[in-house]
Amino acid sequence: MIRLPSNHAAITAPLVASGATFPGIPVGRSLLDGRPFHLSPVLTDTAVLPSTNSLALGGLGSGKSTTGKIRARREILHHGHQYVVIDSFGEDTAGEWSALALSLGGEVIQAGAFTLNPCSVLFPPEVREQLIRSLVAAVEPAALTPQSTHALQHALTHPKATSLTGLVDALVSPEDGRWSAAKLEVWGEDMAIALSRYTEGSLRGLFDGQDASLPPTDLPMLTFDFSRLDRNSPAIPSLMAAVSCWAEHVWLPRSTAVHRHLVLEEAWQILLAPATSELIQRLLKNSRKLGLSLDVLMHTLSDLGDGRAQDVARLCEVAHVGRLSPEEAAIVGVLLGLPDWAVAEIPGLAPGQAVWKVGPTYVDVVQTVISDDEAQLTDTSSRRRQAQKIYAEQNSTTAEEEAEEEAEVEVEVEEEAEVEGDVPIDYLLKPAAEEGEGWDWEMPPTMIDARHYDVVRAAREGRCNEAADLAVIGEREDIRSYGINSDQALSWLSTRAAVADICGSPETATQLRATVTCMGKDVEWWDREPEDAPRAEPHGAPLPPPAPDTDDAQPGRPRRRTWPYVALIAVLALTTAGVWQKADDDTEREERQQKAADYKGKSGASLTVDSVDADVIARWTKDKDRVIVELSSYFDSDAKYLRIDSSGKSAASTRGDDRYPKDPQLELPVSDPLADVTVQIEIGGATWKEGAKSTVRTVRLSPSGVAYDAETGEKLPRN
Repeated sequence: MIRLPSNHAAITAPLVASGATFPGIPVGRSLLDGRPFHLSPVLTDTAVLPSTNSLALGGLGSGKSTTGKIRARREILHHGHQYVVIDSFGEDTAGEWSALALSLGGEVIQAGAFTLNPCSVLFPPEVREQLIRSLVAAVEPAALTPQSTHALQHALTHPKATSLTGLVDALVSPEDGRWSAAKLEVWGEDMAIALSRYTEGSLRGLFDGQDASLPPTDLPMLTFDFSRLDRNSPAIPSLMAAVSCWAEHVWLPRSTAVHRHLVLEEAWQILLAPATSELIQRLLKNSRKLGLSLDVLMHTLSDLGDGRAQDVARLCEVAHVGRLSPEEAAIVGVLLGLPDWAVAEIPGLAPGQAVWKVGPTYVDVVQTVISDDEAQLTDTSSRRRQAQKIYAEQNSTTAEEEAEEEAEVEVEVEEEAEVEGDVPIDYLLKPAAEEGEGWDWEMPPTMIDARHYDVVRAAREGRCNEAADLAVIGEREDIRSYGINSDQALSWLSTRAAVADICGSPETATQLRATVTCMGKDVEWWDREPEDAPRAEPHGAPLPPPAPDTDDAQPGRPRRRTWPYVALIAVLALTTAGVWQKADDDTEREERQQKAADYKGKSGASLTVDSVDADVIARWTKDKDRVIVELSSYFDSDAKYLRIDSSGKSAASTRGDDRYPKDPQLELPVSDPLADVTVQIEIGGATWKEGAKSTVRTVRLSPSGVAYDAETGEKLPRN
């Protein structure tokens, strides 16, 4: 079963490459336009994706490792790819990738339980020298001098130099060569001391065991598990150097898979070692020739410092960036060339969500979609859930005891209230219709908010953009102050339906009203606003409730038990609010997906107003944060007056000495690049005179290229 979280972040960003698609395995779904996101870099045209290497970044819990494992599993099952993983992080004495490797018929090689022979004859002489220099650099970089390098080259020609122990013997007791044995012994002393760490010291057994051999090359996934090693141990870069050489000179030539992947988990530990980063950089540059993809996974780029390590990151054409801090997001944006809107989204991404950059131009925000089986294989938080389970069990008994105590206290309060008396609950929950209020939410009328009236008033005056913006601001404020399922937040449903209806979006208004009807609410409060309707203070501050009618008051009347009714209403409100929120989210998501698919960034309509033929044209800017609206009568000799009004701005032109009036133009800010823009147009024809009333039309322009009459909802002919 595919699981797709419902808490998608609201993405209002330019659709940079909404029309692009890639072949390959399914990865997830775009949060910009809702389309499935597929990607197998090796199947993508080289003109679009020059190389197949990838870089995954993200903080703890961002989902970068899970996405990497899901991609690996699907590439192996769907396309027969082969993976070698350098796994240096895990829990319960096992690496992150161990469960996945075993499930695919692969093998896990534990550090310390296997040996690699850097002096193997399977390696060319130059590779053996480079590999041994890397081992020395990991433990004693000062031992690498021109003289010691020559001593190493001479020792590698000795018959004993078929193992690391034999090589150390050849360095300690050299034979005469171009230089005397005495000089070679002095020059090779530091080199021999450094290598003795691997033959006699703390790192022994990793490179010179009795059964030194090379790993198999025909498995779907081979994982080198370094998770038991100290993260600061020189063994990690040393082992990485050996594995890289094995991969380049043994695995790749022998493997028969259609494509191979080398995965570096927690890559910062590997790339920080200069010798190792040099090997990785060489593999990156030759990846196309080798039929190899390097998949690098790490937390942040700042871990790499400056220099060669970050150069390695620049060679990756596919980038997956999960949640990072704003500072880290800015660094990543500069290094990878991400647009500003994508950088702004990174700090707020939820687990499993990431900004993807594929090739030089494609940028998207993608939610990884995984099955239940994949979730179990890629789980890396078992310890955390175990701790949460233990905590919950320990506190369950305490919670039951507290609940019993609260119940006892409530009974006592209830008995006291019956004696003391209070305002009847019937008054607080009195239906609005009895008071003539027209209120459609069962809550105290004192909670009516003046902001709702202001929004509807703005829409009725033709300021639809402003009304929509005010509604969004008000809803966000109430969600932040009272919660997403609060009555204050839910009351904006009727307001949004009113605005949609007034501004020419009958479909949206119908959907909103249908939701209201399903919730048992068939009256919209704003439509019956009396002149003396109670008003709330700005930002929803409630006014005190009016006192009950003293004529009907009964002195000494015992207080009714109010708290059960209040609690019941609160529960019902939360339940219906959850249903409404889900339905509303689905509706809005479908509408945004359709708008995103139809996006053209321009719109226009031809009109005949007061016998004048005119065109109204809207063009969204490239960065989609502004829209430019222009009214033109072209060469119609009857046109004397042209005017545009929208969002509190206006532009007008009157025919003077010229034969035709100039085209008025408005530049409007855009908060949502997919939202329609509503403008009011006034045109004065041949009989128009200064000060006379001109003919007015209200037009709604959609970025999909379609225009509507805002009053009737009819589609207008395109210009």
